[in-house]
Amino acid sequence: MKKIIELRNVTAFRGEKEIYRNLSLEVVSGCNTAILGPNGAGKTTLLKLLSREIYPKQTKESFIRVFGKERWNIWELRSHFGMISHDLQHRYIESATGLNVILSGLYSSIDTWQHQHFEPADIEKAMKIMEDLAICPLRERCFAEMSTGEQRRFLLGRALINEPDALLLDEPTSGLDIKAAFQYLEIIRRLMQTGRTVILVTHHIHEIPPEISRVILLKNGQILDDGEKGATLTSEKLSHLFEVPVHVAKAHGYFQVLPAGSSAG
Repeated sequence: MKKIIELRNVTAFRGEKEIYRNLSLEVVSGCNTAILGPNGAGKTTLLKLLSREIYPKQTKESFIRVFGKERWNIWELRSHFGMISHDLQHRYIESATGLNVILSGLYSSIDTWQHQHFEPADIEKAMKIMEDLAICPLRERCFAEMSTGEQRRFLLGRALINEPDALLLDEPTSGLDIKAAFQYLEIIRRLMQTGRTVILVTHHIHEIPPEISRVILLKNGQILDDGEKGATLTSEKLSHLFEVPVHVAKAHGYFQVLPAGSSAG
């Protein structure tokens, strides 16, 4: 299987603080994976390493490869690897219309600009994506006037217009109400069911869809466990990960945690 991401003996810092020391991790195409950990585990640093916002300490024994390459044109990388993060949502220009949000993915830009050229086929593709995501009626609405869930769908469409090989999602349902969260997860599930590889980075157990087969537990910059979802999301392992006694419940392919001593109704 083609390797989407491969980290070998990676040491990385945020400022003067060491986040990772000799971290090794890989994800292959077709393996839908969740990286789960509490705040401070190193999840944000991992996202920034993969998007080339920060770089690891250089040693002969270490490397980061994305789709088998260590060196990428950053704009080309973002067209192969669709990333939807909170940073992007907060940075996006508020006056951008919905259609322009989708089209901006073709240039990996924030909104569209006069020097950018879009063919009729690009507009048609963007319209089809908005129809698939049920946001076509919002195509002329400004980004700032959308709900959090609507913004999240448009940023997903922005990533999808490049037909990326994989999607990297940063806490996809954070800030969404129950209805919007369920709707968004259904979209993510459909993408996985139709062959898109998804890597989900989160501290919310409940937003790991049934199609996720592998879970990596990350804590203090180290991998505590890595394996099949059912074997990893156990009461004992999650109690250790989050440093609080929890009981794991499962329903319809989803997992949830309750305080230890509680039981699912």
